[in-house]
Amino acid sequence: MSEKNREGKRTARERLAVEREKQKAGERRRRTLIVTASVVCVLGLAAVIGVVAANAGKDDGRDSAGPVVAPSGAQGKDALAIPVGPDDAKATLTVWEDFRCPACKGFENNYRSTVHELTEAGKLKAEYHLVTLIDGNMGGTGSRNAANAAACAQDAGKFPAYHDVLFRNQPPETDDAYADNSELIKLAGKVDGLDTPAFRACVEDGKHNSWVVKSNEAFQKGGFGGTPTVLFNGKNIYADRSMTPAKLKKMVEEADQG
Repeated sequence: MSEKNREGKRTARERLAVEREKQKAGERRRRTLIVTASVVCVLGLAAVIGVVAANAGKDDGRDSAGPVVAPSGAQGKDALAIPVGPDDAKATLTVWEDFRCPACKGFENNYRSTVHELTEAGKLKAEYHLVTLIDGNMGGTGSRNAANAAACAQDAGKFPAYHDVLFRNQPPETDDAYADNSELIKLAGKVDGLDTPAFRACVEDGKHNSWVVKSNEAFQKGGFGGTPTVLFNGKNIYADRSMTPAKLKKMVEEADQG
């Protein structure tokens, strides 16, 4: 055999050896990727399970379970409005509020005394609709739990006072403190005669949770831009930048005079 033929065969063997080594290396990489992917999937599944478990611990799942139980004296379509003031008042203020909403607290701080003055004088009827917008945006159940507690206060004939207590003591928007029923019960102590066994049971059992969910659904279907939404005899006045407590009072006085 010539030297040239021997060199050709040796070169061919070397190429085959290199190719086999490449195949082995590729196989090793493939096995490594499979194992790594399996580990990632397991870790991912564990993370998902962890998140679900954590959320389960925060929410008892009673947000829409059970029958819709409206609070005592609730009025309007599907009994979703909590009324304050006389039914025969010529002026009606419809307020959609979320107890976790900072803008709602701002509205209450500015208009609270005027609204109380007018409802107590028999010139204005206020209708409160409770919303869970912040729960949906920020997560948590504080909006729902606070609304349920307010409905429980309505059962006890203490809604206006407790409504004001919740807004005066509103936690920061990102702090879901009202998800803790014990905090809501503690605040009930600021309202004379509200902290009773019946009120506590109503709060802890989430008696009106389904009603709160239905109220929030009505808000969503209403196409409102956000909370608070404030309507005077059906007209949105919160968007009116010239609106003031004095202007609202004048509007109510004029409506009362016919």
